Amino acid sequence: MTIVGHLINGEMSTEAKRTQDVFNPSTGAVSKQVALASVETVEEAIAAAEKAFPEWRNTPPAKRAQVMYRFKQLLEDNAAKICELIGKEHGKIVHDAGGELKRGIENVEYACGAPELLKGEHSRNVGPSIDSWSEFQPLGVVAGITPFNFPAMVPLWMFPMAIVCGNTFVLKPSERDPSSTLFIAQLLQEAGLPNGVLNVVNGDKEAVDVLLSDDRVKAVSFVGSTPIAEYIYSTATANGKRCQALGGAKNHAIVMPDADMDNAVNQLVGAAFGSSGERCMALSVAVAVGEEAANALVSKMKAAMTSLKVGAFSNEKNDFGPVITRQHQEKVNGYIDSAEADGAVIVVDGRNPEVVGYEGGFFVGATLIDGVTANMTSYQEEIFGPVLQVVRVDSMEVAMKLINDHEYGNGTCIFTRDGEAARYFSDNIQVGMVGINVPLPVPVSYHSFGGWKRSLFGDLHAYGPDAVRFYTKRKTITQRWPSSGVREGVSFSFPS
Repeated sequence: MTIVGHLINGEMSTEAKRTQDVFNPSTGAVSKQVALASVETVEEAIAAAEKAFPEWRNTPPAKRAQVMYRFKQLLEDNAAKICELIGKEHGKIVHDAGGELKRGIENVEYACGAPELLKGEHSRNVGPSIDSWSEFQPLGVVAGITPFNFPAMVPLWMFPMAIVCGNTFVLKPSERDPSSTLFIAQLLQEAGLPNGVLNVVNGDKEAVDVLLSDDRVKAVSFVGSTPIAEYIYSTATANGKRCQALGGAKNHAIVMPDADMDNAVNQLVGAAFGSSGERCMALSVAVAVGEEAANALVSKMKAAMTSLKVGAFSNEKNDFGPVITRQHQEKVNGYIDSAEADGAVIVVDGRNPEVVGYEGGFFVGATLIDGVTANMTSYQEEIFGPVLQVVRVDSMEVAMKLINDHEYGNGTCIFTRDGEAARYFSDNIQVGMVGINVPLPVPVSYHSFGGWKRSLFGDLHAYGPDAVRFYTKRKTITQRWPSSGVREGVSFSFPS
C-alpha cells in the first residue's frame, strides 16, 4: 500500500516505524497509509531547517519573492491535481476544493510583496547627524501545525509568509489528509526554494510535542480545535516560543425581521452546509428575531434544503461531501440526537442519508433543527458538521447577548436592511470577524484572520499584516557619525 512520507532537506522519506490509515471518506475504504514521524525524524527536519536558515536569511527579499511568484504559477497549473487529492482524502467536492485553493493562492500573492512588506522605516536627523531606522528580521526555524479541514489553504496561510520573511519552516499537516499538503510543498521546491527551507513531517502528537519543546523552533502557528489550541499555546509559551493558536467556533447569524429573507436563506444554506460544515467559519446557529421572521426562516430553509445533494467528491453536481471519519460522522449524529432529546425539533433530518453507490461513506445530510436554546449541549459545543440550529428570540439585544455570552468569538454576521442596526451590531458584538449580509466574513489576504475569546490564543492573527509581525522581530538602529575632529564630553542624561 502507498505510504505518504515526509519532505526533509529536499528529499522524500518514508520512515515508518508507525503508520496510520488514510481513508477515502466517500467510500469508507482505506486508500493509503501515512508515515507517523518519530522523534528522530522531526529532529532531522528541524536540523535541516536550522542549517538552511543562515543562507536563506541573507537572501534578498526580492529573490525570495521571485520563488513565490513561480510557486503561485505552479499552484495554478496543478490546481486540478491538488483538488483531486483533497477530494480523495477529505471528501470535499471539487468545486469547493477549488475555492479553498484560490483563497490559499491569495496568500502566496500577498507574500510576493515581500520587498515592500519588509522594508522597515527610516528617519533622518532625529538628532544632530543622527539617523534611526527599523528592520524586520526573521526569527529562525518556525513551525506550523495545520488541520484536516483545509489541507491546502491553511498551510498556505503560514509557510509562504514565514519563508518570504526569511525564516525556515517545519510543517506538520493533518495525518488524516496529508497528500495535497505534501504535493504543494514539492511544488515550492520545484519553484526554486533551497533544500531545508521548507520541511514537512507527517505525524501525530509525538511529532507535535517535539516541535513544541525543541529549543531550535522559535515560533509555532496552529489551527484546530480549542482544547488542542490551549494545549499548543500553553506548551509552546512555557518553552519560550512565540505562539498563535486558532481554536474552535460557534458562529451565529442574526436574521432581523427586515432582512431579505430569500437572500438570507440562500446565504445560510451555503455557509452552514458547504464543506459539510467542517469550517471554523461555518454558520451553525441562526438567531431569528421575532416569531414571524423565525417562521419564515424555517419554512424557507426547509424548502431550500430539499434540493441539496450530498455525495462523492468527484461529482461536481453534489453540493457537499462526507465528513472526515466514521468517528466524526457518529459524533455529528450524536449532537443531532442530543438536540432531539433536549426537546428541539428536527425539521430536516440528515442522519443516515442514502448515497447510492457509496453506502460505506461517512455521510451526514443537511440538517435543520428548530427550537434550540442556550442550555442545550448541541448549542454550547462546536458540532463541525452540516447542521444548522435555529434559536428564536424577541429582540436584537437578546440575540447579541447570546453571541457575546458564548465562549467562542470567531465569526458572526447579521442579515438586515437597517444600516443603524448593522452599525450597532458591528461596533458592539464581541467577535473577531463580522459580516453585514456576508455570511462567511473571512478576510482577504491583505487583512488578517482571527477570532476573539476562546477562538484565539495569542496576540496576533493569521496571515496578512499580522503575519509579518508574527514571523519577524523588529530591530531599531540609531546611528551617528560625528564630524571629523569633533569630540564630545561625558553626558549622564538621555540625549534629546
